[in-house]
Amino acid sequence: MQLQNSTKDQLRAIVARIERLEEEKAALAADLREVYAEAKGNGFDVKALRSVVRIRKQDENKRKEEEAVLVTYLHALGMAEAEAA
Repeated sequence: MQLQNSTKDQLRAIVARIERLEEEKAALAADLREVYAEAKGNGFDVKALRSVVRIRKQDENKRKEEEAVLVTYLHALGMAEAEAA
């Protein structure tokens, strides 16, 4: 199968953009690892930080709904503190 020159040029441009974005993604991932390492070095719990970041990304209503379900399950399993009377 032969591609026309314009199609070849377009393909090269797309591949070059993808490669550039992959390099940027790798650089950002390295930066994130450094920030988490810094946080850990300062005594912060990295797993908790990752959870906080994940939660902050969520829609507020969805987050509240998930929290309510979790609390319900924890109570049902006897794992949650009793609510104040």
